[in-house]
Amino acid sequence: MRILLTANASYAPPRGGATRSNLLWLEHMAAQGHACRVVAGAGDSAVPVRAGLPVEIHAVAERAQHVPGLRRHIREFQPDWVLVSSEDLGHVLLREAHHSAAGRVVYLAHTPQFFPFGPASWNPDASATALVTRAAGVVAIGHHTAAYIRQHTGCEPAVIHPPIYGSGPFPNLALFDAGLVTMVNPCAVKGISIFVALAERFPACGFGALPGWGTTAADRARIAAHGNIALLPSCPHIADFLGRSRILLMPSLWYEGFGLIVMEAMLHGIPVIASDAGGLVEAKMGTPFVVHAPMIERYEPVFDEHALPKPVIEPVDLQSWADTLCLLLTDGALYQQVSAASREAALGFVGGLDAGRMLQYLQSLTPGDILPERPSLASLSPAKRALLLQKARSRMN
Repeated sequence: MRILLTANASYAPPRGGATRSNLLWLEHMAAQGHACRVVAGAGDSAVPVRAGLPVEIHAVAERAQHVPGLRRHIREFQPDWVLVSSEDLGHVLLREAHHSAAGRVVYLAHTPQFFPFGPASWNPDASATALVTRAAGVVAIGHHTAAYIRQHTGCEPAVIHPPIYGSGPFPNLALFDAGLVTMVNPCAVKGISIFVALAERFPACGFGALPGWGTTAADRARIAAHGNIALLPSCPHIADFLGRSRILLMPSLWYEGFGLIVMEAMLHGIPVIASDAGGLVEAKMGTPFVVHAPMIERYEPVFDEHALPKPVIEPVDLQSWADTLCLLLTDGALYQQVSAASREAALGFVGGLDAGRMLQYLQSLTPGDILPERPSLASLSPAKRALLLQKARSRMN
């Protein structure tokens, strides 16, 4: 098969869980002999693409060129399937994929804020929602997200969790009396307000923040103003970051599709304190601790340097967060109990994943909703060509 994936996000290098997940799916399919190509946004040119990558990556620097670039690659590559990831600003790539590869579109639903439907959507669009329902297939990365899609579109997605965690072994990195209380991608929607407030309440405890795609200059300045918060450097392997983590905080305030970092931390025995935002509850696999936080419901028409809208943050019950963190910081037996339960649940979940599931799913689909090609003059009979010429002349007179 020939598989083309498109998104506005960068794939060289990949940024965020959605891009890493998609790239791993493609790498697996490429390893099975299938031709795979990515048409996506341009990333940091100073960061090299991983050597030996079996997937063609075509980065489009100018956003205005994304649609014509996708159209050209579909025409040249002639893919059997066009995978449109939900990281698609304005749903323009979804529209072009349906136009240029009708009947061969599969929608990869990662980030609810980028969906054209549902209360979490930043850009609800009825016509784009109709295109999602017309896709040959829709893939959700978790059961909670699948239920969300089902509720707001009526279509039945396939649940295929990405094989993002690797094959192991996954060393137990949990240390009760050492390490930092950490957070990934500190920014407004991910709950930096809760993270900073907890650092203020526990001044004797070390905290660590790993910047991500949503971290702004203002977020960095806010972190730097606290002497007990370290700004951690990017690392090629998530285990390097988790090795410095005593407890992971995931105080997300927006609707989460799943929460990959939650599962990654639990795999290594790191206890996670997460909010109850969307799919985070599913990612926690029934382990302690899930703490309530009011989800973002409104955004102001003000945008930061990453073009993200300013969320309206509702008051949070910080005491419940502080009490939970205090328990894990002071009760060694409880820490070890939560660590063991988290690791067992995560190992069981990851052990049941199949890296070939996406390929099997695509092979099971049948293209449909294909628009007939416009016939060329050469394909018409002499009588039809004469009739077409007569009609053209009549319009000119």
